[in-house]
Amino acid sequence: MKRIAAVLTSGALLAGTLLAATPAEAAAGRNVRFATYNASLNRGAAGQLVTDLSQPGNAQANEVAEVIQRNRPDVLLINEFDYVPGNRAADLFRENYLKRGQNGAAPIDYPYAFTAPSNTGVVTGFDLDRDGKVGGGNDAHGFGLFEGQYGMLVLSKYPIDTKGVRTFQKFLWKDMPGALLPDDPATPAPNDWYSPQALDVLRLSSKSHWDVPIRVGRSTVHFLAAHPTPPTFDGPEDRNGTRNNDEIRFWADYVTPGKGRYIHDDRGRRGGLGAHEKFVIAGDHNSDPLDGDSVPGAISRLLNAPRVIETRPGSEGGVRAAQDQAGANIGQKGDPYFDTGDFNDKAPGNLRIDYVLPSKGLFPWHAEVFWPLPDSPLARLNDASDHHLVRVDVFVPRR
Repeated sequence: MKRIAAVLTSGALLAGTLLAATPAEAAAGRNVRFATYNASLNRGAAGQLVTDLSQPGNAQANEVAEVIQRNRPDVLLINEFDYVPGNRAADLFRENYLKRGQNGAAPIDYPYAFTAPSNTGVVTGFDLDRDGKVGGGNDAHGFGLFEGQYGMLVLSKYPIDTKGVRTFQKFLWKDMPGALLPDDPATPAPNDWYSPQALDVLRLSSKSHWDVPIRVGRSTVHFLAAHPTPPTFDGPEDRNGTRNNDEIRFWADYVTPGKGRYIHDDRGRRGGLGAHEKFVIAGDHNSDPLDGDSVPGAISRLLNAPRVIETRPGSEGGVRAAQDQAGANIGQKGDPYFDTGDFNDKAPGNLRIDYVLPSKGLFPWHAEVFWPLPDSPLARLNDASDHHLVRVDVFVPRR
């Protein structure tokens, strides 16, 4: 089968077109747009998101829905969408916002949705931050004021193989070989910030890691969703930075043949993804390749994994924002064309932390960050979240 043209210019994957294909070849596969969007649809109290989405008209939800409608992904991961059992919040968002056109954008329908519990707000019973008290968000498996805050949601136009979903919410951090466990700098012992008793319960994933199989025609694409913890809000022990590193490493091991043997999911099934399986890794990974506070090389481990295609989406809006906002953006090592997050201008500045990474066996042909320029009529949508939607179009072969 002839591949989709992928043209690299200035380090970014630009729009391409299908090379001349016979009708049989065209019928043998499909173009699918995969996207990730940290939509900041988290709320400060349990139940508040359901209240806000129970009827049309919430200003932020309107803007988030319009961003999605303007970009029209086929498969979408939304980060920071509070978990509510039974898909209740997801159903309300689809019915009251996505199926209603926003500011002239066409409605969009996602017949399939997947969500599952998050480690955020789930108590551990240990004083993880060593503030002398047990309880609160910093002592949970993942930071959260209540269980499920900052959760995840997958929406899809294609069927989700719900029986084939693998979740890794309860995988213990210590069960990762060579885990980069945080070290108490006040003692000579290594990797001793957490007690052995705490490590016996502490989970790796600050939210969860999901392998969500999507049925695209006769092919299956494993949509690998996660949202590693920010590598900040800690001390010299770098407990969040080291955890961010290992949450990212988890997927790198999972998709690399031979490296994921230690992994087990929440139902006890062991091992990583098969060597010939197709996948797309998506999510807010809170790690920039060159700037910010993450462990050096953390995201590069994933970007350089043998079966991962680095698509390098970008926008001129990111370039303009770095110029106009200045501050920490001046002197950064990374090209602002690839930024996805618009953060504090004093520190850390704007960063590339949101990723959509297809596997070999898929053929990406267009990638971009939705960051409208200031003179665009859509620039008002830049305030919907401090993150920008990232999308990658791929050709999915029949098998």
